[in-house]
Amino acid sequence: MNFQLVPMDRRHLSQVAALERSCFPDPWSEQTLEQALYHDLSSLIVAEGEDGAVLGYGVIQAVLDEGCLERIAVNPAYRRQGVAQAVLDCFLRFGREHLAFLTLEVRAGNRPAIQFYLKNGFEQVGRRPNYYRDPQEDAIIMTLEVEA
Repeated sequence: MNFQLVPMDRRHLSQVAALERSCFPDPWSEQTLEQALYHDLSSLIVAEGEDGAVLGYGVIQAVLDEGCLERIAVNPAYRRQGVAQAVLDCFLRFGREHLAFLTLEVRAGNRPAIQFYLKNGFEQVGRRPNYYRDPQEDAIIMTLEVEA
């Protein structure tokens, strides 16, 4: 499968918002995505297919030497084909050059995502009880030291 990682811009907003709705129980709105797009501390990238379709995307925020992976999402039709790995690898390269560590929160019940991050060197360092809108859903806190 051919795709390229490109900086997200306004033309991607509607596709990314649709992907949000298909991937997350509490999706970010198109307005929230647009605010992130123009936030000085955020970086958004998309995996764009040959036809311009958004196959996946990622959002990272960096404050001083800490990066927080806010989102990585892939269209269900393109999962397990290297899209999420390519997005994460891009953020890891950025992290090695500019950050000391990366953190993220993932739903405790999202086993595939947890395994993906563990495979990439992240460690579980904590848990946030009742973190999500569903009061029964905890977040797993994961971190990775990336300083070279």
